[in-house]
Amino acid sequence: MSCNIAGIALSAIVILCAGTTGVSALPLTPFRDEAQAQRHCPVDRVVWLDFRKGVYYAKGQKRYGQGFDGSFVCLNEARDSRYRRSLLGLR
Repeated sequence: MSCNIAGIALSAIVILCAGTTGVSALPLTPFRDEAQAQRHCPVDRVVWLDFRKGVYYAKGQKRYGQGFDGSFVCLNEARDSRYRRSLLGLR
């Protein structure tokens, strides 16, 4: 009898866990041009994402738009993809 209960409990856990795999964040859409990124997300701010460092820079920061390992992206997409903001060069 206890094996049946354990089997049922295990089945319930598997079913519950299988239902959670469909949830995902918005995909990150990188752009080489700031204007293209702004057209992609007209109500959001555009940031410069440094892929190598895993941070993003806001407009006005020293490293905004600089470097070869980055792209312009929408702020919400960067946050949803777990990138963090850089504190360097804040004015």
